[in-house]
Amino acid sequence: MKQLKTLLILFSACFPVVGWSQVIFEARLDTLVMLIGEQRELTLDLTCDAKQNVKMPDLRPQQPLHEVVEVVELLGTDTTFLDEGKRKQILQRYTITGWDSAFVLLPPFEVQVDGKPYQSKQLALKVLMVPVDTVHVDRFFPPKDVQSNPFSWDDWKPVIWFVVINQVLALLLLWLYGHWRENKPLIQIIRRKRKLPAHQVAINEIERIKGERKWAEEDSKEYYTQLTDTLRNYIRERYGFNAMEMTSTEIIDRLLQEQDETALAELRHLFQTADLVKFAKWTTMINENDANLVSAIDFINQTKQEVDPNAPEEEVIVPEEVKQSQARSLTMKIVMGLCAVVGLVAIGYALYLGIDLIR
Repeated sequence: MKQLKTLLILFSACFPVVGWSQVIFEARLDTLVMLIGEQRELTLDLTCDAKQNVKMPDLRPQQPLHEVVEVVELLGTDTTFLDEGKRKQILQRYTITGWDSAFVLLPPFEVQVDGKPYQSKQLALKVLMVPVDTVHVDRFFPPKDVQSNPFSWDDWKPVIWFVVINQVLALLLLWLYGHWRENKPLIQIIRRKRKLPAHQVAINEIERIKGERKWAEEDSKEYYTQLTDTLRNYIRERYGFNAMEMTSTEIIDRLLQEQDETALAELRHLFQTADLVKFAKWTTMINENDANLVSAIDFINQTKQEVDPNAPEEEVIVPEEVKQSQARSLTMKIVMGLCAVVGLVAIGYALYLGIDLIR
């Protein structure tokens, strides 16, 4: 009896060790019967030591388990530690479905624990046809009416934006057409530039005249006309009176109010020579023409006013009269641009609808 008790004690002491190292693997279905097309849940349940390495079955969507049964998707894998972390339980859940009526025996599933394979038992599943009462045809329910879904602004946003853009483009085209019919400029261009001082404008013009010395030889009248006109424009801008409408004597008399006789002696001689050439057909020598040109430059340099470099720029407005050819060209460019915009909007709208249908 003492030996028997000793054996029982040793057996009970060793039994837990065997139990802790035991691997339990099973597969189960949430039902044994299903209709064609229905989805059921398959669970793979593994319990083993927490330190053991486990490789669970890798079942993929659309992987066949039988001729009429296949995997739909993996629902998830859960790991739970038992007995204060000494053991672990792994649950792997799948959704399966059947496509034909049959009595199915699913093959055993295999798991590897520390490289050693363990198999579950076979699972029995019966897939049934959907019962159809072909005798009592009048018992079939009629099709249901179209469902009335709640109104959603999100569904109408693309259509609303498409209508608004088209209305804006139509108004813009009408506006362009009205301006084209009235020959009005489509855009009034305003440019800002710094106005050159009067003495600089005059010096530039005299330099141009000086570069065309043939006037002094072939046409003295044209030469002196341009030279005196340049001086008259300068005097008008510099002193503020209309020298273009005054005679040479009137100009000199008006300038005497600003300067003395000595300062205007050379300018008086220049105007007198110009009047003789223009009205009395006086012939001048080349050196005399050069001397009068130098006199004009000296007068400008002696009377010029420097312009403040910080002065604001002058506004120069381009005249509103625009050539019809330019207006038509600009209108066509705008119309083509609008057509391009409309095309891009239409493409974007089509892509939006296509993506929405794919979703």
